[in-house]
Amino acid sequence: MTAATTLIDLDAFRAAPLGREPFDHVVVPDFIRPEAVPAIQRDYPRLAIAGSVPLGLAPQGPSFDRLMRELRGDAIERAFSEKFGLDLAEFPRMFTVRSVCRAEDGRVHVDAANKVVTVLVYMNPPWQAEGGRLRLLRSPDLGDCAAEVPPLAGTLLAFRRSESSWHGHAPYEGPRRAIQMNWVRRGFYAWQEQLRHRAIAWWKLRSGTDWRFGGVADKGDRAG
Repeated sequence: MTAATTLIDLDAFRAAPLGREPFDHVVVPDFIRPEAVPAIQRDYPRLAIAGSVPLGLAPQGPSFDRLMRELRGDAIERAFSEKFGLDLAEFPRMFTVRSVCRAEDGRVHVDAANKVVTVLVYMNPPWQAEGGRLRLLRSPDLGDCAAEVPPLAGTLLAFRRSESSWHGHAPYEGPRRAIQMNWVRRGFYAWQEQLRHRAIAWWKLRSGTDWRFGGVADKGDRAG
């Protein structure tokens, strides 16, 4: 597959500088080529429940399938390894998607210690709301912000997990799409997390609980 035929612009990723403040991160506004965005938005998994949902639980179209094949590719792994100065080949990858944001989502946190690098690829139309913009923080204070990233379609945010990689966003309630990819330390952790997210999503679907009216929040799931 040539660069001109890919959905992902790896040259833009390679050219983007690695930010060091407040922790190692990279932001690429057009990580997904603009001409590819409408088809991926159309083919995004159609599941209107909150929280992180494993792939395969909702219908998704061919353009989204193609994007996931690219994200699983060796070229992505090499590019991210070079960017963060890590050998990511030794770590398995884990994928989930988010479609709906609850008011309680986005609370300030650091990712679980088993995560090595977190990648977020946003798939939203022009973003007018003040809430829902992920902030990279110097401390657990949401106001202590070093960088803020609006969740615009095609934008990538990736960061190296550490004990001080605080992040979160101001409250937002409504549609907010994000593809989440994590390199994790152990395959068992990825399997365990996928099973947990799958069980929670299944419960939400089967129970018919409306997240807007007191649905059970997954307190371990606060990703951006």
